Amino acid sequence: MQLVFVSAILPELSLDEVIAFAAAERFATVELMCWPVGRAERKFAGVTHVDMAGLTPTRADEIRGHAADRGVSISGLGYYPNVLDPDPGVADLCLEHLRHVIAAAPLLGLDRVNTFVGRDWRLSVDDNWPRFLDVWRPLIRHAEDHGVRIGIENCPMYFTGDEWPGGKNLATSPAIWRRMFSDIPSPSFGLNYDPSHFALQFMDPLSPLREFRDKLFHLHAKDVKIDRPRLNEVGAFAEPLKWHQPRIPGFGEIDWAQFMAALMECGYDGPVCIEVEDDTFGKTLAGRQKALRVSRNVLEGWF
Repeated sequence: MQLVFVSAILPELSLDEVIAFAAAERFATVELMCWPVGRAERKFAGVTHVDMAGLTPTRADEIRGHAADRGVSISGLGYYPNVLDPDPGVADLCLEHLRHVIAAAPLLGLDRVNTFVGRDWRLSVDDNWPRFLDVWRPLIRHAEDHGVRIGIENCPMYFTGDEWPGGKNLATSPAIWRRMFSDIPSPSFGLNYDPSHFALQFMDPLSPLREFRDKLFHLHAKDVKIDRPRLNEVGAFAEPLKWHQPRIPGFGEIDWAQFMAALMECGYDGPVCIEVEDDTFGKTLAGRQKALRVSRNVLEGWF
C-alpha cells in the first residue's frame, strides 16, 4: 500500500509545490485534481493541478519527470462532478471533461481516474437508473479503450439542503454497487472507497471490504464524528451537516487499526489517500498541512 493525499486540499500551491510538499513530508504519492480551470462550484472542488486543456505529451512527460525526480508518484487523477445533473448543459460539460481526463491519464502513465457516478437528487434510485446506464455504459467503454480504471467514490453528496432529498451521487451502498457492477460488468469499473461515508450512514466501514476486494481500485482515508446530542435534537433525517463533523483519520468514529487490518486481510495493496475536510485544524493552508502531517502520523505505521 502507498500513503497518499488528495491535492484538492492544497489549492494555494502549484503542482510543483504540491509534489515538493509530498516529498518533504514522506508521502509516496499524490492524487492530482483535474477540474476545468475556473471558479469552484463547491468546497474542495474546482482545483486544477493538472490542466487538461494544456496537457500535451511533452507537458505530461515534464510532470512525470519532476515527480520522479522528487521520488513521488501519482496515484490517479481526480475529478468529482455530477454527470447526471438534471440540467443537461451542466451534465454535458461535466461528462465532456471527464472523458478528457480519462483519455489523458495514459499520457501520465496512469490507469486510475477517480470520480462520482452522479445523480439527479430529486429522483429515486430507480428513476435515475435508465439515465445512469445511458451515460455510464459508453463512458466505461471509453475507459476500457484507454486502459483506464474508474474508481467511484461512495460519498452520498448529501450534506445540506441544496442536495435534498437524494444527494448527488448514486453509489452509496453495497446494494447499489452490486446493481451497478451487474448492469455494467467491466474490469474497468470499480470503487474509490471512503470508509467515512459508511460511518456517516451508521454502516460498518469494514463490511464491504471482502466482498468488493476486486473492485477496490483506490481508497480515501477520512473520518467522521457524529454529534450525538445534536442528532438527538434534529434526527437522522435532518441534513447531515447539522449532526456530523468531518475529521481526519484517528479523530472520529472509525477504528483504524481494525480497518487497516481488514484491508490487508482482503489483499488490498493500492493507494490509501488522505483527505482533509476537518476545520478543527483551521481553514488556512498551514492548518491543512498540519492536518496532513497528523494524519500521516496516525496511519504511517501500516506502511
